Amino acid sequence: MRPVYDSWDLSYKSIFGAVRQFETVRFTIRLPKDVCPDFPPVLVLFRTGFKERFINMNIVSEEEDCIAYSADYDARYSDVHYYYFSYSQGGIRHYIKKVSLHKAGIDHGDLFQLTVYKIAYNTPDFLKGGVMYQIFPDRFCNSGKPKENVPEDRVMREWGETPYYLPDEHGHVWNNDYFGGDLAGIQSKLGYLHDLGVTCIYLNPIFESHENHRYNTADYMKVDPLLGTNEEFEELCSEAKNYGISIILDGVFSHTGADSVYFNKYGRYPEPGAYQSQDSIYYDWYSFIDYPDIYEAWWGIDTLPNVNENNEDYTDFICGDDGVLRYWMGLGAAGFRLDVADELPDRFLDNLRRSVKGFDKDGIIIGEVWEDASNKESYGIKRRYLLGDQLDSVMNYPFREAIINFANGGRAEDLINAVMTITENYPKPTIDVLMNFVSTHDIERAINRLGGESCDGKSKEWMAEKYLSDEEYAAGKNKLRTALALMFFLPGVPCIYYGDEAGLQGYKDPFNRRCYPWGQEDKELISYVSELSRIRKSIPNLKDGKIYFVQNDGSYIDERITAFTRQGRETDCIFFINRSAETVTLSGLSGYLDRFGAFEPFCGDYTDDVLTIQPYSYSIVKAKFMG
Repeated sequence: MRPVYDSWDLSYKSIFGAVRQFETVRFTIRLPKDVCPDFPPVLVLFRTGFKERFINMNIVSEEEDCIAYSADYDARYSDVHYYYFSYSQGGIRHYIKKVSLHKAGIDHGDLFQLTVYKIAYNTPDFLKGGVMYQIFPDRFCNSGKPKENVPEDRVMREWGETPYYLPDEHGHVWNNDYFGGDLAGIQSKLGYLHDLGVTCIYLNPIFESHENHRYNTADYMKVDPLLGTNEEFEELCSEAKNYGISIILDGVFSHTGADSVYFNKYGRYPEPGAYQSQDSIYYDWYSFIDYPDIYEAWWGIDTLPNVNENNEDYTDFICGDDGVLRYWMGLGAAGFRLDVADELPDRFLDNLRRSVKGFDKDGIIIGEVWEDASNKESYGIKRRYLLGDQLDSVMNYPFREAIINFANGGRAEDLINAVMTITENYPKPTIDVLMNFVSTHDIERAINRLGGESCDGKSKEWMAEKYLSDEEYAAGKNKLRTALALMFFLPGVPCIYYGDEAGLQGYKDPFNRRCYPWGQEDKELISYVSELSRIRKSIPNLKDGKIYFVQNDGSYIDERITAFTRQGRETDCIFFINRSAETVTLSGLSGYLDRFGAFEPFCGDYTDDVLTIQPYSYSIVKAKFMG
């Protein structure tokens, strides 16, 4: 018996996933022949805050054990829509709703989602098919170049030492230890990054700040003096362009530092800040509860006072013609990753997009969103990040968890469901530029998560000097190979967190921000990542090809393997990834995948219709689609 409805099957929903405004989608349900509706079934579809729309469905075919009914919907309004189906039999109303992630049942379940994005929504091409590389600037490379105007209250450390993490007697961690990584150091390693296959660098904050993470901005218009100068940033962008590498900056716009030009709580700067005077030009940027000592702060951290993003003066300062965004793009930045995007109001994000795209339509905007960004709610508001007015992309945390869990022995079905849910809910232009990763500056490094003891519930003292044993490192490295292959081959753009490719270890902040181990790199792992980049570059399908998991029905591949296609114009590429310690052999491949014609090997061992996938590795075959 065929399912009543399956949103992943094109014979039920004519366009997979999100649709562009004014596209027409055909919805089809299949009712058993013993179901005789009093009236034709209806498609019921609505947007939050709007009434339901009822669209009559008509019989389109009689099949062996069911009757198929269809209805067309012209997607006029860009928004997140929800839908279900309904019919009456014997005067009793029945509902067809979601009982799994994509299949429907009768009389119980949840609503299906249909994302409709604006007709003019497109995303920058320069990132598609490329490879990103995230750098925490203080810890990547110290050029040794002398710095000027460095504040005296900074503590300089030896490269490779454990970052400070202990609080002072008041319970505060000042994050004032520095290792001297700088822009000149990054520039000196552009050749290395090019050889690794990198096409875009994402830099954690570089603006002047008085903590090493630099998420407490002190001056939006200046590079931090330990990193270099504005002129050196411009030079870095120019030189990177010669290597085919773009540079994206971290934009921290929901709060500033208390120790800043704008707030100036500690009197570091000569002009009065909001903390010092209610006559300050910056006073209205902030919300004081009991002036001056009690004010709204990010997560209650008093060193990070919140700003009123929709204050006209602040918005103009960031998004105006002479504002922060356009200034740095004028020096060569290709776009921005937005810190805590869910804490930035819609109006501010609208203004930010107009500013970036008005300067350069190919400027990229990536938001930090940890959940499904298509239906995210924050502070009681349904967000509209991906409808065409705000973000191009988001940090893809759902993929990260799915990849790590699969590499760690989780079910292939869970990986499939996580990936397909995101690709179903997100617009295709967004999917092509999704920021995929397995590590970042906010979470433990993947090799620790995969090879070591869990750090959940552990103290900073436990994490500080907790390194993997040789056996744990070997196990983590093997699993990391699986995770990286998935990161490179799934839809979106892989983003390597600096040092992951070199075997750098580290549990949570600040230990995931250790110095890059120059001279002690895992050369074998670097070679592996370089090979993934080479393969990615050589397969056009990985730029924008749609995905289909070939074992959706679980009919032949065991839990050690996941297999999916990335579709192309003439041929599909099928990726088989083995997350186990055993060699896996698949015999009679063409019989399993009879929707394709002839196969040919692309990477790995495929002969006489037998595919062999080595432990913690992958094989790729090309197939000409016949159906």
